[in-house]
Amino acid sequence: MDILFFFFGALGNATALFLFLSPIITFKRIIKSKSTEQFSGIPYVMTMLNCLLSAWYGLPFVSPHNILVTSINGTGAVIEIVYVLIFIFYVSKKEKAKMGALFAIAIGAFVGVALVSVFALHGKNRKVFCGLVALVFSIIMYGSPLSIMRTVIKTKSVEFMPFFLSLFVFLCGTSWFIYGLLGHDPFLAVPNGFGCGLGALQLILYMIYRGRQPRPEKKPTSDGSNVEMDQQKPQLEKPQATAKVGRDDQV
Repeated sequence: MDILFFFFGALGNATALFLFLSPIITFKRIIKSKSTEQFSGIPYVMTMLNCLLSAWYGLPFVSPHNILVTSINGTGAVIEIVYVLIFIFYVSKKEKAKMGALFAIAIGAFVGVALVSVFALHGKNRKVFCGLVALVFSIIMYGSPLSIMRTVIKTKSVEFMPFFLSLFVFLCGTSWFIYGLLGHDPFLAVPNGFGCGLGALQLILYMIYRGRQPRPEKKPTSDGSNVEMDQQKPQLEKPQATAKVGRDDQV
């Protein structure tokens, strides 16, 4: 049992690392175009917060025997902070303040949880409190791509739902779900079981819609008629007339 417990913990570390690194392709695109396009920065902020909380939960004085949880989530937190800062740098001026505020709120929330757990709680109560908070934000992190899944179904295109991101959401969720079951830890098993199922749904959508071109949007004209627009063409003229569709690329 101990060998299996360590095996799935190590596998969870490996798959989670690939999950954290999978958006590199997206950020190369953002840096090259000097624009965040229609990507959403919310999943990166949520993933960053989840990593911070999970890394805290895995510390020995909070949850014994979960150091593998701390090692990978501490690494993930650093990676996600870099992603968020890059996103804030290249996002439009209109969205920059919102993203900056969201980033500050996330950091503040983590600091608040850490302070409460250290000074107000002890023993089992500390573990339960930190575990519940980490569980909630893990589910939020895994659930953040729900809007992009809706967009995939609506546009019949997987352009903004990268395959490898979906694959590693599934593998990571599965590994940590089994790890949580073996360790009798519901704070790990429950959210990662949710992530496993959601990752499977993303892969199914990818198989259904891969290779398809997105539906053209219809833009209303001054005379009330509709004109089809190609979503793949950047809207350089009169951007204020273009309907903005939020799309997530992520976990």
